[in-house]
Amino acid sequence: MGLADKAQNKAEEVKGKGKEAAGRATDDEELQAEGEADQVKGNLKQAGEKIKDIFT
Repeated sequence: MGLADKAQNKAEEVKGKGKEAAGRATDDEELQAEGEADQVKGNLKQAGEKIKDIFT
């Protein structure tokens, strides 16, 4: 997988951090949880990319 996939995964993680921060600032637990979930998805995708890089 390429650099574009890695950048997209990082962008998802950063977006999640923003949502989490906005949720905390506005006491919106749902938005905060959504942001945390986005971060986890981004991190898992990045881990998958690293594993693919090892085997290629």
